[in-house]
Amino acid sequence: MTVGMQTLEPAILQDYLPAETPGVSHDQQVDPTTSKIMVLDDVLLNIKLVCAYLASEGYEQFVKLDDPTQAISTIYREEPDVLLLDLMMPAISGIDILRAIRTDQRFAHLPVLILTASDNHELKRQALEAGATDFLTKPVDADDLIPRVRNALMAKRYQDSLERQVRKRTHELEASREEVVLCLARAAEHRDEDTGNHVIRVGQYVGIIARGLGMDNEKARMLELAAILHDAGKIGISDTILLKPDKLSNQEFDLMKKHCDFGHSICEPTTTKDSHAALPPSEPQVSILGTATSPLLKLAASVAWTHHEKWDGNGYPQGISGEDIPIEGRITAVADVFDALNNERPYKPAFPLEKCYAILEEGRGTHFDPQVLDAFLASKESIVRVLEKYADE
Repeated sequence: MTVGMQTLEPAILQDYLPAETPGVSHDQQVDPTTSKIMVLDDVLLNIKLVCAYLASEGYEQFVKLDDPTQAISTIYREEPDVLLLDLMMPAISGIDILRAIRTDQRFAHLPVLILTASDNHELKRQALEAGATDFLTKPVDADDLIPRVRNALMAKRYQDSLERQVRKRTHELEASREEVVLCLARAAEHRDEDTGNHVIRVGQYVGIIARGLGMDNEKARMLELAAILHDAGKIGISDTILLKPDKLSNQEFDLMKKHCDFGHSICEPTTTKDSHAALPPSEPQVSILGTATSPLLKLAASVAWTHHEKWDGNGYPQGISGEDIPIEGRITAVADVFDALNNERPYKPAFPLEKCYAILEEGRGTHFDPQVLDAFLASKESIVRVLEKYADE
C-alpha cells in the first residue's frame, strides 16, 4: 500500500487501524459450519448451484426455499445468518419480502444479498431503499459469491457482538440505577427504623397495581422503582417530628406535609423552571439529585409530590382531585396507605388484613381512585406474597 511516495509494510499498517471495540475482535473468522444460509429462489437449479458453491467452502447449514409465499414464515422460524434472495418471483417479489422483514427489529441487520439477472437500475435502487445489503449477478460466479457471503457474515457477527455489548452495558446501567434508587430511599428511611422495608413493599405493590391496570412490564417496572422514592423528602424533616411517638400537633403535621415538596425537589432537575415551584422562598431548597434528567427520576418526583393527594381533592400539598392527580400518585396512595395500616407504627399497632381492606374500601371515591383500588383488591394473593417476603423483623 502506498501513501504519497512511501510504501507501508503490513506491520506498520496497524498504526493506521482504528482501535477495537472492547469485546469485539476484528480478526474473528466466520465458522462456515455454524453459519446458517438461506437461499430463496423460485428456480430450484439456481438454489442448488449457490449451495454447491458454498458447500465447497465448508458451509453446511442451508435453508432452501423455492416458494416465495413461504418466505416470511420460514425466515421467522429459521432465523438465518444471511439471506440470498431472488428479486423476480411469482406471487410475491423479493423486494416485498425484503420490506416485510425490515419492519421487524430482529431482522434489521440480517444481511440480504440480492440474486438478479436484471440490470434495471430502478429495480436495484428500490432494493437498496428496501434494505438490500449487496447484489449478486446471475448466473452466479463462485469467485463473486463466496467472498461476498463471507463478508456479509463477518459484518453480521461484528454487529451481533456490538449488540451484545450494548445489552450488557444497558443491563449494568439499569442495575446501577436501581442501586442508586434503593440507596436514596434507604437514606430517607434509615432515620425512621420503624418503617423497615416499607419503601420496598410500596414499590412492589405499585408494580402489581400498575400491571393490574393493564400497563406493560416496562412501564410497571418504572413505576415500581419511582414509588420506592415516594418518601425521599423525609430527609428534610426534623427528627423531633419524624420520630415523635405521639400524635403530631397541627403545626407539626403541617411541617410533616412538606416532605412531599422536599421529595419533589430532590428528584426533579434544578434546571427546569418549576423544579422548586412548590417551595416558598423561605423553605430550604433540598436537592440531592439536582442535575438528574432521567425519566425515572422525573416520575419519582411526581410520585413524591402527589402520593398524599386524595381523589376528592382533600389531600395535600396541592389539593388536586380526580384524574388531575397523576396516575402514579393515585396508585402509590393506595399502596402507601395499605402498608401503613398493615404494619406497626409508633402511634398504632399493625391491623389485620381484613381490617386494612375494609378501611381502604371506606376511602373509595374519597381518598382513593375507585379503579386503582379495584386493581389492588383484585391482586390480593400477589400483595400477600410481597407482604410475607418483605416482612419487617
